Amino acid sequence: MARPFRALQMPNLSESIKNTAWRQITESGASTLSLRSIARELGITAPAIYNYFSDRDALVTALIIDAYASFGDCQHAARDAHPGPGREIDRLRATGIAYRKWALNHPHRYMLIFGSPVPGYVPPMQELLPVMMRSLGALVGTIAELHALGRLDAGSVPLPLVDSGHRFFTLLETADESMLVVYAVSILVWSRVHGLVSLEITGQLPQFVQGGAALYRFELESICRQFIRAPEDEEKIIP
Repeated sequence: MARPFRALQMPNLSESIKNTAWRQITESGASTLSLRSIARELGITAPAIYNYFSDRDALVTALIIDAYASFGDCQHAARDAHPGPGREIDRLRATGIAYRKWALNHPHRYMLIFGSPVPGYVPPMQELLPVMMRSLGALVGTIAELHALGRLDAGSVPLPLVDSGHRFFTLLETADESMLVVYAVSILVWSRVHGLVSLEITGQLPQFVQGGAALYRFELESICRQFIRAPEDEEKIIP
């Protein structure tokens, strides 16, 4: 009776299961995740876990949702720390800096949502898409602000194809050409910061004299110069 009694005494067994799962992922990788080993570590029976997560994939989905939610909270908090008109570039920079900071603080969560998939796991997009979209919403919203102000220099950026077979179809099918431009630039910006961050947290990025943060900030400034025009009142000033 000891194990069932212990399970009943846990104030939030679901969270304990997820915390133990993250610990296992940190120590040995997501591919070794096992509900039975989690049960042994918590000192409970396997059926106690199945009351919360029907199988390993259900647990992985819950972990991914939590990771996206944490990442999204970080992105939105960074953006919202610079409110008001005229601070659009500050919001873009802050969002970018927060992206790297969250990834460095939570590398295993970052790799679970953006890195190699768990073997055999098929992500349920109906469940994941809302948190995925919110996690990138701070970036997309800031790019949309710049576009509405006439400050987005998208050039001849290729537009995403509205493909009914793609996971983002429900998002793109309602977008007009203006929003497709916003999505295209957002995807380019995301891919560039994602590339640097992924190389850094997996140890594949060479060391730089001023450190990874300096290289990352250099790339953020390159992005700003490429995609953002100066305000109209500044453009009228001729030195």
